[in-house]
Amino acid sequence: MNVVFRVDSSSAIGTGHVMRCLTLAKQLKQKNANISFICRECKGDLINFIKDNGFTVYILPKIMISEADNNAIFKWYKENWKQDVFETQHLLEKHIHSVDFLIVDHYELDEKWESKLKPFTKKLMVIDDLANRKHVCDVLLDQNLYLNYEERYKNLVSSECRQLLGPNYVLLRDEFIEASRQKRIRNGEIHNILVFFGGTDPANETVKALDALVLLDNNIKINVVVGSSNKRKDEVREYCDRYPNFFFHCQVSNMAELMNEADVAIGAGGTTTWERCYLGLPSITIIVADNQVELTNAVSKFRATINLGFSHEVTSNQIFEAVKDLIEHPKKVQLLSECASKLVNQEIVNTYPVANAIMEELK
Repeated sequence: MNVVFRVDSSSAIGTGHVMRCLTLAKQLKQKNANISFICRECKGDLINFIKDNGFTVYILPKIMISEADNNAIFKWYKENWKQDVFETQHLLEKHIHSVDFLIVDHYELDEKWESKLKPFTKKLMVIDDLANRKHVCDVLLDQNLYLNYEERYKNLVSSECRQLLGPNYVLLRDEFIEASRQKRIRNGEIHNILVFFGGTDPANETVKALDALVLLDNNIKINVVVGSSNKRKDEVREYCDRYPNFFFHCQVSNMAELMNEADVAIGAGGTTTWERCYLGLPSITIIVADNQVELTNAVSKFRATINLGFSHEVTSNQIFEAVKDLIEHPKKVQLLSECASKLVNQEIVNTYPVANAIMEELK
């Protein structure tokens, strides 16, 4: 079975799309699927990281856009989606003569792109969480929790489309599944705080959080994680070097271990939300992108995280006060942990339900 992922990453796009595709790719590889990726070369992309994980990557040409404008790449896709179709089709015909599943994870591609590529694959799958455009696909995955998640795609996909919706379909790396077997029962005390705002953190929320945490008792261990695509990683490293209880980590492979050790996390919404919930890690969430709003609001309403709101409205002092409140109220920390754990069914997630659904589609 030949499975092809069409996914991009960059300093502007972020790394989350690639990371969740890599998780699914590894699960499918265990089921003897042949996996390859088609990615466009961009500044801050994860193409080499995908290769380092043992997968073939066919590279689309780099586009000429202004690097000063973070929205330039999104505008390019809207205006040049036909070019992307042509270049993707060329790679499929040249390198992969028979595609069983084409999996698309890309906010800027929609039914127009999908309808052009569908003849080149037996099945087409879309990974989405915006529900803001129509799709032409056989399978749709949205692993997030929303107050109306079962109805979100009602008018956006055909009635024949198989919809995999909700956190029981969350894509989690094997390190998290292994870590869940040593999952901690937290007593609410805070001695270890994890800070992680995704692979790129373009708004520099990491430093904002650190400005808050330096005001705390220095007996609390602070683990700070950044991605290799973070433009300010050297600044963050230098910041951590100034304090004996701050520990800097870059592009880690043991995130599950760091989460299991933590008593509370400070970070963005998105896929990391489910990693924290899966391990019952209490969290303070700051929204750094529009696509995180619905998810963060929903998880907050289930009392599984503390939602501080949009990043541009959150100050270091607000972060400090939120952490201080949790330190003073351990029962609140315990409740956050219990509510987070209830949002993800570990028994279901551990069976690779998305990979199983893909295999079933090809029977």
